[in-house]
Amino acid sequence: MKYVLIIGDGMADDPLAELGGKTPLEACRKPFFDSLCERGELGLCQTIPEGFPPGSDTAIMGIFGCDPRKYFSGRAPLELAASGGVMPEGGAAYRCNMVNLGGPEGAPFEERIMISHSAGSIEGEESDELVTWLFAQPDFAALAERAQLTVRPGSSFRHLAVQERADIAGIVLAPPHDHLNEKIGPLLPSGCANAEVLLGLMRKAAELLPGHPINKKREAEGKLPANCIWFWAEGKGAALPNFPARFGADGGVVSAVPLCHGIARLVGLEPMSVPTATGEWDTDYEAKTAAALDVLAEHDFAAIHLEGPDEATHNHDLEHKIYSVECLSECVAKPLCAALRERGEDFRLLILSDHRTFMANGAHGGTPVPYMIYDSREMGPASGLGYTEKNGESGPFLESGVELMPRLFCL
Repeated sequence: MKYVLIIGDGMADDPLAELGGKTPLEACRKPFFDSLCERGELGLCQTIPEGFPPGSDTAIMGIFGCDPRKYFSGRAPLELAASGGVMPEGGAAYRCNMVNLGGPEGAPFEERIMISHSAGSIEGEESDELVTWLFAQPDFAALAERAQLTVRPGSSFRHLAVQERADIAGIVLAPPHDHLNEKIGPLLPSGCANAEVLLGLMRKAAELLPGHPINKKREAEGKLPANCIWFWAEGKGAALPNFPARFGADGGVVSAVPLCHGIARLVGLEPMSVPTATGEWDTDYEAKTAAALDVLAEHDFAAIHLEGPDEATHNHDLEHKIYSVECLSECVAKPLCAALRERGEDFRLLILSDHRTFMANGAHGGTPVPYMIYDSREMGPASGLGYTEKNGESGPFLESGVELMPRLFCL
């Protein structure tokens, strides 16, 4: 028996007036998803624990069977694990996004507007060059050295900063993707002395980055410049229970996102990268599917995480949110299932959104998401319904994401 997990990041949503009161899941063309759902189990799952801000970190941790209320210590330590990095004793890690801030020229820093949490989905090569250059500039480097803070360039806009002997008790750092088109003043680091240190680095970055040739070139091409950095997702350390020992299956996790690679590594699964994956709606769906099938040729479990629906929603791009979901159905799930059948493999498949991401405001939501479980032997419940948020209300309600893996593995 093979076990497969497909996560469409942020694909669940609320009804939209521009879709005639339908959600993107209801409006899109996803015949294969719907056919599986009709012949499988359909329900709702509360993937975001009560009291936690809605995000992929706690949601995906729970989906992999790790209770965030027990194990979550911050998103950045999970991403640090993805790169094989080691947290210094007493240290802390932060996500360091390349962002775009707008507002009138010469406006005070606090009056700037969070235009893009990803600097217009900046490409990895440009992003790496910018952040490496920034940390090498004498004025910035002096501040970073006093803070004992270094950077680890990541994928696309997603970098990591690691700080030695960091006191983050009481610190408040805002996720930029939840505050698009808002003034940054109320969102700036606060809550402790170390927050002022991080704020000083952000201010200096906003002075230096606009003049870099890459940003001048991006502006000339009509793209958003990466004119600031943004610290968030702080945390101290991470340790998670072993997945193969708990569920009796080993394998890999195919994703373009460091968070998923970090969770994979910490639970004892193999993080898998695809060179042509982008972490956006235009990712290489076929190559990610092929990578998962390669894993399943040697192991019993594979997960595919697709970031496209979430990033499209943050960018207020309804067309490509819908496109991403359609590709998940027809370019990922359909060929994957066909290949497993051709190999003569029985399989169980879990498909869900880790959290809702709302087209209305580009932010994450913590309300329940629909999940479906399909068994190729077509044993067990058959919902008779397509895969949508509303239809999920007709089936079981799971109070926590940690209930999903035991359900997939029939434990």
